[in-house]
Amino acid sequence: MNLILWRHAEAEDQAASDLVRQLTPRGRKQAQAMAKWLRSRIDEDAVFLASPATRTIQTAEAFGDRYRAVESLAPGGSAQAVLEAAGWPDGIAQTVIVVGHQPTLGRVAALLFTGSEAEWSIKKAGVWWFQQRPRAGDGQLVLRAVTSPDLL
Repeated sequence: MNLILWRHAEAEDQAASDLVRQLTPRGRKQAQAMAKWLRSRIDEDAVFLASPATRTIQTAEAFGDRYRAVESLAPGGSAQAVLEAAGWPDGIAQTVIVVGHQPTLGRVAALLFTGSEAEWSIKKAGVWWFQQRPRAGDGQLVLRAVTSPDLL
């Protein structure tokens, strides 16, 4: 299984509520750049899961309308909720892209790497790509890529 953690792109600082904050013009460009990078690297049947927050939905929409909003991915959600939504490590699909928030996505990355949650930071619009693959009868975690729009 491939698990891709994609943090939402840059969003406005103020709005009527946290859930309705929208992407800035710069954020839209970041999301488009990352979507272009992902498009050339993932399969057509990849599943996109997004937080119900406007900024994550707008980030996912840079890839198209293939996303599904999942309440458990809302701001303040747990790392375990992200892994459960994606079906990690077996997966609800071969490739699952989770479009979410800090600090949750950083905690997921730390949990996968170290076995415990920590306050790791994922840059806005950044992607961390993990792969779980069988190796000698056990599962092996591989970090396939870490990138952000300013590196593309």
